[in-house]
Amino acid sequence: MGNRNRATTAAAGSVLTVLLLASGCGSGDDEARTVTVQAAGAESAVGHGAGDGEGYGAGAGADVDADADAGAEEDPSPAGKLSVREIPEVGRVVTDGAGATLYRFDKDTAQPPRSNCADACATLWPAVPADGAQAPAGVDAGLLGSVERPDGTRQLTLAGWPVYRYAKDTLPGEAKGEGVGGTWHALAADGGKAADGGKAADAGKAADAGKESAPLSAVNDAKLGKLLVDGQGRTLYRFGKDSAWPMKFGCLDACLNTWKPAAPVEAEKAVGISAGLVGSAERPDGTRQLTIDCWPVYTFTGDTAPGQTNGQGVQGLWFAVNDAGKKIAAKG
Repeated sequence: MGNRNRATTAAAGSVLTVLLLASGCGSGDDEARTVTVQAAGAESAVGHGAGDGEGYGAGAGADVDADADAGAEEDPSPAGKLSVREIPEVGRVVTDGAGATLYRFDKDTAQPPRSNCADACATLWPAVPADGAQAPAGVDAGLLGSVERPDGTRQLTLAGWPVYRYAKDTLPGEAKGEGVGGTWHALAADGGKAADGGKAADAGKAADAGKESAPLSAVNDAKLGKLLVDGQGRTLYRFGKDSAWPMKFGCLDACLNTWKPAAPVEAEKAVGISAGLVGSAERPDGTRQLTIDCWPVYTFTGDTAPGQTNGQGVQGLWFAVNDAGKKIAAKG
């Protein structure tokens, strides 16, 4: 038991090695280089801000409640013959052979397939086994596949997305998991989000987004002066519990329900900011995040329209970023 405790302690204190692409982060070398990054797990609850929602929307969090325990299965049943059915206020949803709604998770990836829901998350969101799934009319059999989970089991995928059930859906046709944490969505037959009408609707939104003049730009705010926004006009923030050198991520787990890591951009396409300040870094979960002057930057779910700065000064830790790559300390 002593050896096991020591091993656990060692694992908890370990650091993660990631590739930092932002130039000037700790040396004058502009080449990509390996740096030591620590995930501030013990402090991850700090900085959630308002409206974290259900912790399992981030793939980790507090203990599963009694309802979830009662609904979860130790050995999830096979999907059986899939169906596509209309669920009011959600859309045309893929269900399993028993009529249970099937879901996808925004923190997973489809290319390549990868699940980021494990441990307590997987109790509330049981992975659907790959064996025994059959495609009906309306679902392309070629979209069905599988991915190996960390425990060695194989999970069903649809268009590359790992497929889940929701433990709190207790009756056929329920879709209580739709929109949980802002990251869980009922599946459409093409692997898209049913509430968005599938990939065709997603493609239309992407085309509209492509009309933006720049994926990263500096704009004038009446209260805060010049600040950085993404291609959708959303204010970018940095977090006082992160650090630039050595790189450390303090926003993890449930914090990510409220503060979304900004996607990397091509530095030469940024407007109003030096390309040398624009980079990216690999997060502990393997995804890449935009960095400004080596600091990870985020958008705030409390900003519901372009140009808002509701995240400014939250908890005295979150601040907008100016065109010189520095935090804007003034209150919004």
